Amino acid sequence: MSRKPKKGYYVKGHFVAEGSELDLELRAEQTGGEPSKTELKKESAELQKLGEDLLALRADLFARLELPEGLVTALDELRRITNFEGRRRQFQYVGKLMRGLDPETLQAARDALDEQRGGSAQQTLALHAAEKWRDDLVARDEALQNWLQAHPGTDAQQLRALIRQARKDGAPTQDEVSKGQAPRRGRAYREIFQLVREQLEQEEHG
Repeated sequence: MSRKPKKGYYVKGHFVAEGSELDLELRAEQTGGEPSKTELKKESAELQKLGEDLLALRADLFARLELPEGLVTALDELRRITNFEGRRRQFQYVGKLMRGLDPETLQAARDALDEQRGGSAQQTLALHAAEKWRDDLVARDEALQNWLQAHPGTDAQQLRALIRQARKDGAPTQDEVSKGQAPRRGRAYREIFQLVREQLEQEEHG
């Protein structure tokens, strides 16, 4: 099977493949180092997407950016627009304003979004940890002792009472067993999760 020939051109007897470093260097020389239309279009799309992402940024992180008033107003208007075509035009306008920001502000916006995403990941891990502790506490007697050793600030009497109630609530009835249904989860089961999560948060921030 013959190999498909590479696209390119010859310069002074040397073949230059399209997309190669030499090709990019030659194109840059031809345009005086200015970015191509394709590169500008790509950059514009990225900045428009960055502006769109700012809509979901937490208020405290958003305020820290100190964005120009015109951009803040444009984003506020975008939140209110529901018409598809109106939103499309407003997104383009936001992208145009984003292109006017200096590199430091753009990087600060990216950093703020990364910080928010990192925080979301940490919160998810914390919820999973609380869920695992709750399930262990209900399922195994030794889990209570392990928890109290690791978290001595817990109200042990309250936690024991919640565990007893959760086990009682979760005990499957004969009807549930015969139908293969999962056991019910009562209020105590949810309160154990709440107690565990609050304890973990207090220790993390304390």
